[in-house]
Amino acid sequence: MLTRHYQVEGRVQGVGFRWYVQREAAELGLRGWVRNTDAGHVEAIAAGSPEQLQDLEAALNKGSRGSRVDRVRMHDLLDGEGDNLRSFEIEGAV
Repeated sequence: MLTRHYQVEGRVQGVGFRWYVQREAAELGLRGWVRNTDAGHVEAIAAGSPEQLQDLEAALNKGSRGSRVDRVRMHDLLDGEGDNLRSFEIEGAV
């Protein structure tokens, strides 16, 4: 299992992007979370197989209806950093 951090830049706040990511990640069986950042981006941490993460990355690059994805930054986290992750959730949702 891999754990990866994502930062999605573009028009990704106020367009349902977090809910889109949560739905896609949950359907893929990933564990982790997604949230808005103060800088206007969306960030996520996801844990799963390389194939599951590849499918999530395709969804992140595609974006939700009404969003515009300019860039997806990603990096792998250390082994064990995803051990405490539960089902994929939206952090900070009201």
